[in-house]
Amino acid sequence: MTKDEERELRAQLARLQQEHRDLDAAIAALQDSPGSDIIQVQRLKKRKLQLRDRITFIEDQLTPDIIA
Repeated sequence: MTKDEERELRAQLARLQQEHRDLDAAIAALQDSPGSDIIQVQRLKKRKLQLRDRITFIEDQLTPDIIA
């Protein structure tokens, strides 16, 4: 992996982590409001899980393989 590729992955990782935190706050706000839309909360949670999977994938790419 080149330095440019690594830099791009790290930038993408930072964006995804920020979006994940934003979704966390949005979900909490929706759940605290009376009469919240349950379907909307479920969609946000699903998106959050997709982000977590993508974040994990990128973190695995950035972690060097070590043969023990």
